[in-house]
Parts: sequence; C-alpha cells; structure tokens
Amino acid sequence: MSRVERPAPAEDVQAVAERRRAARALLRTPLLHADGPGSDDLRLVRRHRGELERLFADGFGYRLVVDPGAARLFKTGLGRDATRPLRRRGGKPFTPRMYALLCLTVAALGRGKSQLLVDELVAQVRSAAVDAGLDVDLDAIADRRALYAAMSALVDLGVLHERDGDLEHWADQRAASLLDVRRDRLGLLVSAVVAGSGGPDELIDRAALPSAAGGARVAVRRRLVESPVLSVDTLTEEQAEWWRRGRNREREWFADRLGLQVELRAEGALAIDPTGELTDVEFPAGGSGRHLALLLLDALVTRLRPSARESAAPERVWRRADPGLVEGVSAEVLAEWGAGLKREHRENAEAAVAEARQVLVDFGLVRVEPDGGWLVHAAAARYAVSATLAEPAGGGQPSLFEEDG
Repeated sequence: MSRVERPAPAEDVQAVAERRRAARALLRTPLLHADGPGSDDLRLVRRHRGELERLFADGFGYRLVVDPGAARLFKTGLGRDATRPLRRRGGKPFTPRMYALLCLTVAALGRGKSQLLVDELVAQVRSAAVDAGLDVDLDAIADRRALYAAMSALVDLGVLHERDGDLEHWADQRAASLLDVRRDRLGLLVSAVVAGSGGPDELIDRAALPSAAGGARVAVRRRLVESPVLSVDTLTEEQAEWWRRGRNREREWFADRLGLQVELRAEGALAIDPTGELTDVEFPAGGSGRHLALLLLDALVTRLRPSARESAAPERVWRRADPGLVEGVSAEVLAEWGAGLKREHRENAEAAVAEARQVLVDFGLVRVEPDGGWLVHAAAARYAVSATLAEPAGGGQPSLFEEDG
C-alpha cells in the first residue's frame, strides 16, 4: 500500500517578515528599549526571541539578551577598525578624551544611585578618574564638554533620562539637572569581558575573535554585515575558500534573513540595503563632503579603468592612484564642480578633499598610503555619476544639492 506524504506546512510569511524586521532593527540599534523610538521593534524581538537568538548566535557569533524592557545585541565589531566611531549629536566623531570620560561615567553610574543631580555624577566621575589613575580636570571647559558628550550619548542610548533641568547648558553655564539612571540598561552596555585583558589591544582582539564553532562562516558574515565592502584580499586562506564555495548560498541567506542584496564580484562582494535603513551612514548621500567623494571616486575610476582591464584578476582588487594623480584629479573636480559645494569647502579645498577622502576610507573604497597615494577598490567602479549644478530657487550660489551655504 502506497503512503501519501503530507506536504510540509507553509511558512508563515508574516512571521518571516517580522523576524527580518526585528533582526534588522537589532543590527541598526543594538540596544532597544521600551520607551525609545524602537519600542515597536522591541515587541517583535520579544515575540521572536528564540529564532533571533539562534540567528545571531549561529550566523554571527553574537549574543542576544532580551529583558522585559530592553533588548541588547552584543556585537563585537571587526576589531581594530576605526571607521565607525561613536558620534556626537552634531555628527562629529568622539575624541579619545570623550571615550575615556564615557567609560568613567559608566563606571561611576555603576556605583551610584538610580536618581542623582548632575553635580553628584560629576563628583563620582572625579572619584572614578582617581581610581583609574587618569588626570581629569572637570573645571576645565574642554573636559566638561567631553563629559557632556559622554552624558548625551548615554541619554540617547536610554541609560540616562533628564527628569528636570538643563543638561544641554551644563558644560558652558553649569546649569543644574536631575537625572534618572536606568540601571537595567546600564548593565547591558559593556559588550566585552574586561577581566583578564592585559590592555586595550588585547581586549579588542579577544572580543572580535570569532568562536571556534563559527570559524570562517562567522568571520566572513560579520565582515559583510558590518562593512559595505567584502574584499577577498582581506580574508584568510580558510575564509577565502569558504566564501568561494558558498557565496551563492550566502547571497540567498542574507536576502532571506536580513533583506540585504549581496552583489557578487570576482574581487569580493557588496551588501546593499534597498531601503537604505540598515546603515547609520549612507553613501552615496546628500552633503557636500559625500558629493565631492562621489565625484572624486568617479574621476579616479575613469583614469584607472584602462590599466585595470589589462591586469590579472588579483591585481584588480586595488588599483593605485599616485599622489600626483590624486592631486591632479582633485584639482580638476574642484575646478568643474567646486561652485556647487558648501561655502566652507569652497574656501578650503584641502579640507574639502580630506573630508571626501575620509568618507571613501570609511566605506572601504579607498586606502591611503604613507606617501599620499590612494588605493581604489574595484567596487568603486559600480558608482556612476550624473551631476548637474542646480540653480537655487532664490538665486545666488549654484549647488550640487539642496543645502544652505
């Protein structure tokens, strides 16, 4: 007698979409809390907790902790990678002094009350600095501003809440402020185990090291999800072999679970988010520095493409632009398009090019060599530019984009 096999139950399309949204939310905002803008996403994380824990543990070697009022994805990053710093509210990166005061503030809050005045917190930070053997002068305006940047970051993370007062003007005017401390979220901040580390370098290296169980799979997936460009020349032999055998499978894996489109190239891959929501820094995007970066990239690719086509495949991953070529192309681009940049860039061409260069470095498209030459990644060839100078509606200075100045 023949047996009739029952078909497998159809996958719940809504549940899949919810898990994908929750996973993307955690990658974008690793600390979600109930009274923040990600409260709806937190509900989805709690609903699909088990599947998400397995996804991040097996897929990336990341640990997910879900509490009643918060969820924390412990991402360890790519190790010694300075391209994605913590940023102040104005967009500028944290300075080393700000990082130091952020760590001191977290240490001080761990031994303090659940509600305190900002002056009480300052006193505790002073005490923590003494314990750590650091020279901190919170009567000096520079250190006060650095401490304000640290406190603002903790407010944005939902660890501190200003119940009353004027924290914004504390650094310059010593304004009073009453702060609530969310101790449950404070305990979720630190992502690496500090005990047993011989110093900062060892701490970073240990935290970023994929587990033995994950091996090449975890290392490559982390690199692809944390950085827009995966370059095969940065992979170990084991990782490169794993990627070569499974890259088509990985393209489907990233699309199904995270909604990312992975473009495969001989030189590596690019992870692209069609919605533009998954990254905190976009490229291409608006802004004078990023527009100039795109124009410089297009001009350099045009110059480097003929020689790249004649080169062997391994030599096409990075193409060198000598300092003279970089300088000449920069001058040509600024001469043609400089009128459309913001005033600060029109008045300081060197600063404009430096900002554009940093954009390209941060996105893994350019490496700067000691002599000032640029190594341009093959992925840069996918960016084609069609630029025009738009006349502003009210007359005045033409612009490459809608921006004052």
